[in-house]
Amino acid sequence: MSAIVQSIPSELAAIAAGRDHIQTAEFARAANRASQTIRKNYCLTGHCFGIRPVKFGNRLLWPVSEISQLLNGQEVTHG
Repeated sequence: MSAIVQSIPSELAAIAAGRDHIQTAEFARAANRASQTIRKNYCLTGHCFGIRPVKFGNRLLWPVSEISQLLNGQEVTHG
């Protein structure tokens, strides 16, 4: 079995600052979209760009590993 080495884009790494999940506004900044676009896609489909968030209280936390896949042009795999 070969391990997939995933490179986190430097801008995303700076935003995440070592965290596994980031907030909606941070995801929007990394994806170059408006926060409202991210929330609207989530409300309409339950995901945004194939990425499903974790609910924490009244916040949505988005997995950095899946955002990294998106930004690297890879198919988003849930893990």
